Amino acid sequence: MGRSAEKGEGVPQVKSDGKAWNPSTPGPEAVDLLLRSSRGPAGLPPDLLRGDSFVGGRWLPATSTFPVRDPASGAVLGSVADCGVPEARAAVRAAHQAFCTWRGVSVKERSSLLRKWYDLMIQNKDDLAKIITAESGKPLKEAQGEIIYSALFLEWFSEEARRIYGDIIYTSAKEKRGLVLKQPVGVAAVITPWNFPSAMITRKVGAALAAGCTVVVKPAEDTPYSALALAQLANQAGIPSGVYNVIPCSRSKAKDVGEALCTDPLVSKISFTGSTATGKILLHHAANSVKRVSMELGGLAPFIVFDSANVDQAVAGAMASKFRNTGQTCVCSNRFLVQQSVHDTFVKKFAEAMRESLRVGNGFEEGTTQGPLINEKAVEKVEKHVSDAVAKGATVVTGGKRHERGGNFFEPTLLSNVTTDMLCTTEETFGPLVPVVKFDTEEEAIAIANAADVGLAGYFYSQDPAQIWRVAEQLEVGMVGVNEGLISSVECPFGGVKQSGLGREGSKYGIDEYLEIKYVCYGGL
Repeated sequence: MGRSAEKGEGVPQVKSDGKAWNPSTPGPEAVDLLLRSSRGPAGLPPDLLRGDSFVGGRWLPATSTFPVRDPASGAVLGSVADCGVPEARAAVRAAHQAFCTWRGVSVKERSSLLRKWYDLMIQNKDDLAKIITAESGKPLKEAQGEIIYSALFLEWFSEEARRIYGDIIYTSAKEKRGLVLKQPVGVAAVITPWNFPSAMITRKVGAALAAGCTVVVKPAEDTPYSALALAQLANQAGIPSGVYNVIPCSRSKAKDVGEALCTDPLVSKISFTGSTATGKILLHHAANSVKRVSMELGGLAPFIVFDSANVDQAVAGAMASKFRNTGQTCVCSNRFLVQQSVHDTFVKKFAEAMRESLRVGNGFEEGTTQGPLINEKAVEKVEKHVSDAVAKGATVVTGGKRHERGGNFFEPTLLSNVTTDMLCTTEETFGPLVPVVKFDTEEEAIAIANAADVGLAGYFYSQDPAQIWRVAEQLEVGMVGVNEGLISSVECPFGGVKQSGLGREGSKYGIDEYLEIKYVCYGGL
């Protein structure tokens, strides 16, 4: 999705000392220049690059700030307000005050405002994509795709706002009627991850605002600029003050801010995307006041290739599923289960596809398909999974170590002779690692796939219609890709089972997460 940016498009072509530099290979000096140029990073208009919190329709500084770094170079992109518990409480009060009015705004007007916000995202899509690439390292083409995907949630929920229907129930008593109303739950606290710093916000916020709720967004500390850019556009679109609030904070304050949001009596709803471990902590905090909760948590997605599969299609689907955002998505395939008769062919063709198609580099470089991992901790986890697998007998087919570029870059890696006791098959890697497990029967593959305590997404390739029905129904996941490696769509419900979360996002079901059902008994008729 999204068009590819032309080489160097919107990027300054000279250094501050007048010497030329190559925009296709920006190192730390280049990134630093991008950020300090008169137009902001990567040529961005200054009004989209905000560093203050956004509360009650105003840009508010905090008493301290924290740095945001480019994961590709380590360069500091800028400083952002480091909000703490007092700022979080103030944002909740602003949202609650706005809710008293916003809940009464007509669905037509809410729809119109969300549509204006969508239009502004599309108008600014290239600049928004550059922010994503700068702070997350995601290749620019993928960042452009994310902005389109992100904007589409605002468009979708602008339409769903006008389809919040109730019911009339004829009861057993002739003189009574039952009315079912759907009403907004109230203030929603939205806590989002760094890997989709725009789309994970609009998927939640679009539904909340369409339902009549107001929100306080706490973005990931690695990628706060995208959330703040969305605030600027929401303000331009005419979203009323206090309806959309953003409180960035550093990693050191994230725990306390998260607890404050989950325990504040004025917050009625918590929506979180992130790790299962963090989700459990937030659930514990929210339980004391019995808040409505939506959780999109970790995954360990199986990717099964049966002997009837078209192997070339399976390889293409595996490439798309595994290497999007350098393997840093919650629905990335994590465990590759390949039936014995096609195992060797699949591994050979997958290795060839990786060598031919994947290009590691800075996200702003033309041709880059694999950017950096988000930080050193992420690199260490991939390294740990590879070393553990090799120590237990796995074979490195390609890759296997840190990339020669250094920093947060890791080689796309394919392992064979993998067994189910290795870390790479029992923990979510969140990186460019493909562990391939050989299996004999369909029953064995299903048992391996379902052995995890999480169940977000699962994929399998087969040309057998009966097998397709059996496996699709038996996989213990919330979403299944059949002969398809990319499954996300604004029109379809996103969410998992087991410890992968609660509730659904996107689709016609997503707005229900922000609505309460009220029954009214109308008597005396």
